[in-house]
Amino acid sequence: TVCGSLREALDELKADMGFLTEGGVFTEDQISGYIDLKMDEVLHYEHTPHPVEFGMYYSC
Repeated sequence: TVCGSLREALDELKADMGFLTEGGVFTEDQISGYIDLKMDEVLHYEHTPHPVEFGMYYSC
């Protein structure tokens, strides 16, 4: 199954990152840092109005 959003993908990665730490490919700190970095992008995107929303509510 493919995730419907970056937020969903990050939540799933956080819940199951074990396969990436096997054999020392990545550390949990590396994966957590990546999740935090990408979550900042998600929050920025989610708090930015869509152009249609801006036109409907914020333009004069």
